[in-house]
Amino acid sequence: MAAALIANLLYSTGFVLEKRALTAMPSVSVRKPGRLLRQVLGSWLWIGGSLSLAAGFAAQLAVYRTLPIAAAQGIFVSGLVLLLLLSSVLLGERTTGRERYAVAAILLALLMVVLSLSEDSDTVGRGAPVALILTVCLPSLAAGVWLYGSAERRARHRHRMPTAGVEYGVAVGLLYGVSSLAIKGVSSYLTTEDIGGALGGLLRSPYPYLLLFTGAFGLIMSQAALQRCRASLIVPVCTTVTSLFTAVLGTLAFGEALPHEPVRLTLRIAGTVLAVSVLVAMPKHDGTTPRPSTAPKELTSG
Repeated sequence: MAAALIANLLYSTGFVLEKRALTAMPSVSVRKPGRLLRQVLGSWLWIGGSLSLAAGFAAQLAVYRTLPIAAAQGIFVSGLVLLLLLSSVLLGERTTGRERYAVAAILLALLMVVLSLSEDSDTVGRGAPVALILTVCLPSLAAGVWLYGSAERRARHRHRMPTAGVEYGVAVGLLYGVSSLAIKGVSSYLTTEDIGGALGGLLRSPYPYLLLFTGAFGLIMSQAALQRCRASLIVPVCTTVTSLFTAVLGTLAFGEALPHEPVRLTLRIAGTVLAVSVLVAMPKHDGTTPRPSTAPKELTSG
C-alpha cells in the first residue's frame, strides 16, 4: 500500500513537471521524433519529471509483487486527485464542472473495484501464458498507434474545434496498459535466488520487448499530447484506460479469479461499467483556445 501511494506521488509529480517543461518549449511533433528528443533532453525540468516517472515505475514493480492487479489499479487511480491539485497549483489549469464530476465518478468506480477485493480469497498471479499475453497486447498496441494517428489527422483540419485530449488519452492509455501488463510480468521474475536463471527467463519472455516498444512510442506520443492538451484532462483519461485495461485483461491473463460472492462480483462489474461510461461521456473538445506558445504548427496551418 505504501509503495502504491509513493508511486502515485511520483507519477503525478512527473507528469506535471513534464507538462510545465513542454509549455515553455517550441512545438513538438511525433513526425520529428529526433527533434522532439533533443528538445526535451535539453530541459532540466523535463529530465526531473522523467526521473520522477522512472522512480514511480520502480515503485510499481514492488506493488505488483504484493497486491492483486485490480487492487493496485484502484490505488493508482486515486492519484488523480493529487494530479488535479498539482496541475491547478503549478500549471494554472482549471477543470470544468463536468470534468470534475467525471473524475469524481471515476474515483467512485475504482473505489467500487477496490471494495470488491478480499484479502483472504484474492491471490497475486505470478505468470501468464505467452500466447495469451501477445494476443492481448499486440492488437492493443496497433489500436493505440492507429487511434493516435487518426486524432492527429483530424486535428490538422483548419476549422476543427481544439481537442480536449480524450482521443490522445485513450491512445496513450492503451500503450501504457500494455506497459503495465509488461511491468506485472517483469515483477514475477524478481528474485534474490538464481538471479542468472531469472534473468535468462525474463529475456526469453515478451515483457522486456513490450516495455521497450511502449517506452519509446509512449514517450513520443505522450509528450506531443501533453504539450497541446491540458494535463488535468488527458492524464485522467489515460490513467482510466490504463487501469481498466490492466485490471480487466491483466486479471484474466495472470489468473487472478473474479469474486464468487454476488456482492463483490456486482461491485467489480458495476465499477468497470461506470468507469467506461464516464470515459465515453467526457467532452471531446476544449472550449478554450490554446496558448500561442504551445499550439503546434500542425494545428494552426491548413
